Amino acid sequence: MVDPSEVSLRCLIVDDNALFLEGAADLLRREGLDVIGVASNSARAIQLVSELRPDVTLVDIELGDEDGLELAQQLNDGSAGQSKVILISTHPESDMTHLIGASPAVGFIPKTRLSAQAILDALERAA
Repeated sequence: MVDPSEVSLRCLIVDDNALFLEGAADLLRREGLDVIGVASNSARAIQLVSELRPDVTLVDIELGDEDGLELAQQLNDGSAGQSKVILISTHPESDMTHLIGASPAVGFIPKTRLSAQAILDALERAA
């Protein structure tokens, strides 16, 4: 197990819920990750990935009126820059298995289990 405070990991969070964005960013920062930005829609997420070049982008599967899975595909195509995508959702992974498996994301974390360690674990499994 890697100590999150010993890893330099630049993270972007994409979610349409402002309270979740604020809480998740605060939590991950306290746990030692460098949260370099947050976005509430696909257009802003693509812009920030292009400008900030995060190591990992957390993308909510249900992104309001938009599709987080489509955003994951757009981020994977490289036109906005390279950032590994981890999908997040309020739904359990078992409800999303087919969607997650068909996406280019390197992992999935339920929002209730979001932590720096969960992110590091997902990246390690994908390596």
